[in-house]
Amino acid sequence: MDDRTNTIFGWALAAAGTALGLSIAGGMLFHGERPEKPGYAIEGVEEAGGGGAAEVPIASLLGSADPAKGAEVFKKCAACHTINQGGANGIGPNLYATLGEPIGQGKGGFAFSDALKSVGGNWDFDKMNAWLTSPRKFANGTKMTFAGLGNPQDRANIIAYLNQQGSNLPLPAAPAAGAAAPTDPVVANVTEATKGDTADLANTGTPASGAPSVDPAAKEDKGLGVVPPAKQ
Repeated sequence: MDDRTNTIFGWALAAAGTALGLSIAGGMLFHGERPEKPGYAIEGVEEAGGGGAAEVPIASLLGSADPAKGAEVFKKCAACHTINQGGANGIGPNLYATLGEPIGQGKGGFAFSDALKSVGGNWDFDKMNAWLTSPRKFANGTKMTFAGLGNPQDRANIIAYLNQQGSNLPLPAAPAAGAAAPTDPVVANVTEATKGDTADLANTGTPASGAPSVDPAAKEDKGLGVVPPAKQ
C-alpha cells in the first residue's frame, strides 16, 4: 500500500470518527426526557377521570329560576306532599313555609326519621338543593323513597317554587368565579358523590325501616305515574 493510499484511508477514518463524535455530542445536547403524561396541558380544563364537570352552585341558578316550571316539577312530589297553608301531612309532611325551618322538626307532629332529625340546622338553599339531589345521601336512613333530581335547573326551579309557598326568603347572591365550595359536610357529601351527573339519580343509601304516617286523603295519582306506598 503506497503513501497516497494510506493518506486517503487515514482521511476517511478521521472523517468517520468526526461524524460519530458529532452525532454523540448532538444527541447529548438535544436529548429530552419522555413526559410523564403525553400531550399538552390546557390550563382551566379538568383532567379526564377527575370526577366530571364541577357542580354549579345552586345560588348561581336561583336568580334565573322559574317558579312556574318548579310547580310542574313539584307534580312529582304531589302524591306524597301537600304544600298549601294548613295542608295535612300525608305520606310526607306538608311543605308550606319549609325553607328556613329547622330540619326534621315541627310539621304538626309528622314522624320524621332519626336520620333526618340528626342532620340539624335549618333548611337553607344549599341544604334543600342537596336534599333534592339525593335524599339518602343527604340523610342515610331517611324514610324518603324518592331517588332525587339530577338536573340542577329542575332543582333550582322547584326550590324557587317552594320558597314562594310561605317562606319568601331573599335569594342568595351568586358566588364569585372560583369561590370555595360549601363547607357544610352534609352538603359536600352529596355534591362530591354526584358531581357531573345530570340525570335522575339512584339512591344508594339505606332507607329507614317502617313507613311514614299516611294521610287517608292521599290518593294514587296515575297521571303522574306515582303510587303512594301501602299503609303499614
